[in-house]
Amino acid sequence: MVEANLSGKVLSPASLAHIVLRTPRLKPMVEFYKALLGAHVVLETRGIAFLTYDDEHHRIAIGAFPDCGDKVRSSAGLEHIAFAYNSLADLATSYRQRKARGILPLWCVNHGPTTSMYYQDPDGNQVEMQVDNFDTAEAATAYMTSPEFAENPLGVDYDPEDLVRRLASGEPEADIKKCPESGPRSMDDLPILNVPPPLVKDSYEPLESAA
Repeated sequence: MVEANLSGKVLSPASLAHIVLRTPRLKPMVEFYKALLGAHVVLETRGIAFLTYDDEHHRIAIGAFPDCGDKVRSSAGLEHIAFAYNSLADLATSYRQRKARGILPLWCVNHGPTTSMYYQDPDGNQVEMQVDNFDTAEAATAYMTSPEFAENPLGVDYDPEDLVRRLASGEPEADIKKCPESGPRSMDDLPILNVPPPLVKDSYEPLESAA
């Protein structure tokens, strides 16, 4: 029998394992996430597909529910899922590779703690690709508890092509990651609250085709 302190804090998980999505359009969703994440299908059977991009057996599962309704962005529920890169160079490379496949971000923003790009899948779910702007979690937490972050918890928008140019010029990543001062900004300014319906495609360019 495992001894446990039942009155203390609940034991935290070791990691976040996977995300499961339901969809009325299985093939476009599978093709989108394969292209978006550089993933592959581990198994597709009986109306469900399991995808991974690393050594986990699956990171995304997508289930076919033909009769489920379309996503309503104004309803309560999950806002987005997020994936992290190790460097701005990797984030910029993945941006260019997705762009070559016709996948463009909805919103690019330096949140302060992260530099992020948001994408939208064929069902309208939003996916964040991010890089930590601080070297340690303690430094990021210190920024998030600062008056600057309280004034503007959303961050400052940026042009992804400008990010590519700055990196190509040799500008240090640490300088690019610094969030500019912008003054107050509230959730009412969130540019991805109401976005056009997503583009639904049945296939994307093969992963090997983009430089």
